[in-house]
Amino acid sequence: MYPYRILIVDDELSQRDMLSGYLSKKGLAPTSTGSAETALALITDHTYEIALLDLRLPGMDGLTLLKEARKAIPDISVIMITAHGDVTSAVEAMKSGAVDYLNKPINLSELIETISKAGERFRILSENRALKEVIRERSVSTEFIGESEPVKKLLSKTYRVASTDSTVLITGESGTGKELIAGIIHKASPRSNKPFIPVACGALPDTLLESELFGYEKGAFTGAERLRLGRFELASGGTLFLDEIGELSSAVQAKLLRALEEKQIMRLGGDHYIQIDTRVVAATNRHLESEIKSGNFRQDLYYRLNVIDIEIPPLIERREDIMILTEYFLNRYSTKYRKGIKGITSAAHGSLLQYHWPGNVRELQNAIERAVVLSSGEVLDIEDFPVNLKGSSQSRLLPADITTISDAERFLITKSLAKHNWSITAAANELGLHRNTLSAKIKEYKIERG
Repeated sequence: MYPYRILIVDDELSQRDMLSGYLSKKGLAPTSTGSAETALALITDHTYEIALLDLRLPGMDGLTLLKEARKAIPDISVIMITAHGDVTSAVEAMKSGAVDYLNKPINLSELIETISKAGERFRILSENRALKEVIRERSVSTEFIGESEPVKKLLSKTYRVASTDSTVLITGESGTGKELIAGIIHKASPRSNKPFIPVACGALPDTLLESELFGYEKGAFTGAERLRLGRFELASGGTLFLDEIGELSSAVQAKLLRALEEKQIMRLGGDHYIQIDTRVVAATNRHLESEIKSGNFRQDLYYRLNVIDIEIPPLIERREDIMILTEYFLNRYSTKYRKGIKGITSAAHGSLLQYHWPGNVRELQNAIERAVVLSSGEVLDIEDFPVNLKGSSQSRLLPADITTISDAERFLITKSLAKHNWSITAAANELGLHRNTLSAKIKEYKIERG
């Protein structure tokens, strides 16, 4: 039998010793105590698959301990033990989450069978919970496309941050995907079943932004014919995403600071503060430390927002993701516009890799969508892309028959390695790849030194 970790809770020492000795001989791993309070501390600090709880215990009774144990370890399989044949209590225990109950004196064969079933239940529930977590992480991470080292580090930090309730400041150039990262933080957080409310701070004038954030009472100003909840209240229990936070006026900055510090807001025209439970994730493409020096942004608000910082790298720093993103957007828009696009030419491939992408992923996305819409063939060519990309191609000397991403990638890697006398570091720098990524691709394409 699998060595289940079992906690035995019974105030009778002889009963504990008998059960512990028998289960140990069966290859199990029992721990025992006569105190419900000690048992709860053990359950909180350790993971037990199974707990055998006596219904009648001094102090905290067995039913209360059962409920507290399942709060600490939701999947724990609890077997209740009673010497009194109390059917009512046994039924109540089952309703509270016990998987079974046994009467004293305990039939040891029945005990082993019950433990086996309880252990299998714990295993199935734990595996299902782990599977759901993997599915959830995959579903949110696929929103931010990339396999480069910078992206792996970014997503790793994002998931670590998501499990906390800390305020987060996301920085990065325009078009890098700041709202996507904010969305992942929310979806991977304990607040995921509550609202995610985005606010584009730079798109609204101060007076309107203030009412959008904090709401207003009926009669607060001309036209305020009814009470309106602000975004802080609408995002209650969830996440409020403040994009372009550097655009806030000093007046709105002061009110936002109080909301973050005191966890309370006051609606426009209101006369009392309202407690809020809203996590704030902010984002900016500005250098806020410079804005502080110039007097445009409050230092105390910056420190309040920047509890945890996440910086998104520009696309030029993760060039190995360009073709992954290209393929993703190509499939997306080919399906959307019902085009049978199968790939891109080597010239177009080279242009995309060599271009510096000042607009980052958003610019790449727009370029692919435009190319798909304008293309009349099955393969995208350089002429399908915006003019500013056409001067970026260094691949016009590539063989004309290269039309797939993998063939073009293999050709460019081989060419760069030959140029740099097989220096992996030099070739990786030229191609915009991480050294480990290039080494992996050399193995993948079976490129050998000539």
